[in-house]
Amino acid sequence: MPEKKDYYEVLGVQKSSSKDDIKNAYRKLALQYHPDRNKEAGAEDKFKEISEAYAVLSDEQKRTQYDNLGHAGFDQRYTSEDIFRGADFDSIFRDMGFGDFFRTIFGGGFSNGYDGRRRGQDLAFDLEITLEEAAKGTEREVEIPRTEQCNICIGSGARPGTQVKTCNQCNGSGRVQNMRKMGFATYMQVTACPTCKGRGKLVETPCNNCHGTGLMRKRRKITIKIPPGIDENFQLRLRGEGEMTAHGDEPGDLYVIVHIKQHPQFIREGDNLWHIAMISYPQAALGAEITIPTLDGPTTIKIHAGIQVGEVITLRGKGMPRFRGYGRGDLLVRVGIAVPQKLTNNQKALLEQLAKEFGADTNKSRKFRL
Repeated sequence: MPEKKDYYEVLGVQKSSSKDDIKNAYRKLALQYHPDRNKEAGAEDKFKEISEAYAVLSDEQKRTQYDNLGHAGFDQRYTSEDIFRGADFDSIFRDMGFGDFFRTIFGGGFSNGYDGRRRGQDLAFDLEITLEEAAKGTEREVEIPRTEQCNICIGSGARPGTQVKTCNQCNGSGRVQNMRKMGFATYMQVTACPTCKGRGKLVETPCNNCHGTGLMRKRRKITIKIPPGIDENFQLRLRGEGEMTAHGDEPGDLYVIVHIKQHPQFIREGDNLWHIAMISYPQAALGAEITIPTLDGPTTIKIHAGIQVGEVITLRGKGMPRFRGYGRGDLLVRVGIAVPQKLTNNQKALLEQLAKEFGADTNKSRKFRL
């Protein structure tokens, strides 16, 4: 695959550009390369490219991750469909008649047009896991409240034994067409039927269980699989686990937003982990072997004689697994000196003797010139 161009370069904007600057740049380019206007070879590919760039840079979370990770890391975390989900194309092309073309190009990822599908709404669920679970992967069984078909009327909304009538306004299609004029152009807009609310049917005797909606609120148990190496705020998409519709059309999706608990011994930085190892002054001066924690269990590291405060010892491959990649990050151990707050008389005497050896008199104050 050819390497993708930088999204900022694609839109011709700077990294410091505001959201409005990005939106205006995309609108200008989209009008130039939209295949309804531009029939030249390559226009459709260019339109896809600028639309992908806008979908990322117009979303604060995606833009931050792209800035931090670059194309390689970002593409590991987002599928093409995830990139376009939630992008605000509607406000840009509203009343311009371009909505249906988005579905043609991107396979239904987003569209302003109405195609008769009554897809259920998506749901979001926050899930908190430990750093160890994020590193090794895990499975969690959770209960998700969602809308499902009524088990009495099987989604029809009508009391069992009664009839459901076809909507006269839309003739059962669930959608109506409206002609709209903008300047010298006239185009057709397809919307949900206002009489039957897009259902195509009218219920005269509602079901007592769901009151004619065809839907009930239920709690559903599902198992969520957490892959190794997942990061904070990553969204897992579970297809078909969102809200259902009364007519058995395509249900929405469930987005599981992963949160990772703060760890008492590690700080995560991408695929790397940080750990602070506190040692005594004699250990720092003379050198020592100390035991530190890792995700794989305790391990021993060597402290060389004369190590300085803040020095970092790197343990290769002891960090987090690379999400959807190979290998692991590193464990970075920063050394600190633990200063005792209380001393015995013997310890105090020994330290005073050591201070004299170094030429430092602890009983006299010193003046320092800045």
